[in-house]
Amino acid sequence: MDLSPFGVRVSAGSLRRADGGVVLPHVWTDAGVATTPVSNGAQALHLAVALCVLNDTFREARSRDITLDGVAVTADGAFDEEWRSTGITYSVELATPASPEERAALLAVVDEAAEIPRALRSATTVTRR
Repeated sequence: MDLSPFGVRVSAGSLRRADGGVVLPHVWTDAGVATTPVSNGAQALHLAVALCVLNDTFREARSRDITLDGVAVTADGAFDEEWRSTGITYSVELATPASPEERAALLAVVDEAAEIPRALRSATTVTRR
């Protein structure tokens, strides 16, 4: 997936990919979470969304006894001429033996539960693709 200059990717487990960014310690995975380089505020905003969704995906999967081998989340968005966000979109890739129905249910619960997207939705749109 092509990201704009403001987009980020975070990944853990079998989908963890070192993109020349930072590896963050992580409670759900021993190897941590790899992020694409984050060098500006727009990327930091999108990183907050992506990392929150990744964390909540692991948490909600565990509470539903869904095995996750890996999770990758991309978040991206744009800004108008006055640097107001025009919206944030994110996508989630899962490495799991779960059925398509279990995956869809998990992602729907995460979309409702993820705290950073919920907080931002009061000021802008955050939409899962």
